[in-house]
Amino acid sequence: MNDTSGGAPSSALLPGHLVTGYETFLAGRFPGEHERFRELAVKGQRPATMVIGCCDSRVSPEVIFDAGPGELFVLRNVANLVPPFEPDDHHHGASAALEYAVMSLKVRHIVVLGHAQCGGVAAFAASMANPDTPPLSEGDFIGRWIKLLAPAAERAGKPPATPDHAYLERLEFETIKQGLRNLRGFPWIDTLEKRRYLQLHGAYFGVMDGRLLALDEANDVFRPVADEAHLAAMKSARF
Repeated sequence: MNDTSGGAPSSALLPGHLVTGYETFLAGRFPGEHERFRELAVKGQRPATMVIGCCDSRVSPEVIFDAGPGELFVLRNVANLVPPFEPDDHHHGASAALEYAVMSLKVRHIVVLGHAQCGGVAAFAASMANPDTPPLSEGDFIGRWIKLLAPAAERAGKPPATPDHAYLERLEFETIKQGLRNLRGFPWIDTLEKRRYLQLHGAYFGVMDGRLLALDEANDVFRPVADEAHLAAMKSARF
């Protein structure tokens, strides 16, 4: 039962900055998009695009792409990883989200969104350079998860003793490419892409400068997106 009669103040139940943010939402965005929320509640969601991004707090797909309610189906995890297709009895949260987005929501696009200064990628590179580094906890959940980076690391080449910016960026790019390879390992994704019902994309966001790159798979290169708009924004921000 939900108690809406009062009791403890909301600021005691949630962090104060979240309550303040919610109040701002109620005073601004919610009234302007109330009909959209109502429609989504009645008819359900039907996003055209799924974004697989990193759980890094600096890289919000909804903010980067200025998306409104119901526009993006977002999966976020450490290092924006796509696990391989493994139909076994283990828990597969990422694969379940993919299955729902593609087979139920019928998204038309999947974007693997990587980013600069990725902590998960840096942690994997550091673990290669110093394999005896102890895990953060006895579960070593991060260590086990980022082992999915191994194929990308093979393509990125041997890291220097102290992984530098150039190497980490290369590994971040390869992680996005590996995500696309793993997506195509899901039979239904591979089939829908070949039938041109579904399109797969790779993208990379620069946290420092806000620059967005998109993967040109045919030429194996990341190209700037909306370069003129980005340049204008940089000038306006006085970088």
